[in-house]
Amino acid sequence: MNNVIANILRFLILLVVQVSVCQHVCLFGYMSPALFLLALFLLPLELPLSLQYLIGFATGFVVDAFAHTLGVSAFACTLMMFARPYVVHSLNGSNNNKFENIDRPVPGVKDFGWIFLYTLTLTSLYEIVSVMLETMTFRNFMHTLLVIIGNTVITVFVILCIEYIFHPRVKNES
Repeated sequence: MNNVIANILRFLILLVVQVSVCQHVCLFGYMSPALFLLALFLLPLELPLSLQYLIGFATGFVVDAFAHTLGVSAFACTLMMFARPYVVHSLNGSNNNKFENIDRPVPGVKDFGWIFLYTLTLTSLYEIVSVMLETMTFRNFMHTLLVIIGNTVITVFVILCIEYIFHPRVKNES
């Protein structure tokens, strides 16, 4: 029960920060962090897939409502949540155990390389889908590519910083 309350509070805090602060940040003219993705990344991996899709859609819908982007974030978040189990499975390699008995992908449980690739892959997917849906053209492709790369870099950097500040690495007692 305590974990459910913590997840709900994390979602609310990150959504409020996203729509009130991050949405208005524009570094170097094109980079804007999507901090709310952290709430989706930290969801327990054992949640039923239908609930993960619903949470991803609802989160994107709230962001769309404040950003006036007409379903772009809702679609991108739902697609990202659809790809999440496949990303986790591919990062775990050839292990038969689907999620290696982990509840959440946090620094105390997984190593930096795993968390970095997990965050980078899902953030890249979200940014590619959302930016391409917003622009709907290949006219200024280099600028669009720069926006995708810039948003991905700043989002991954901020998310990793927050993860390692609030989930410090647990030392093995062996």
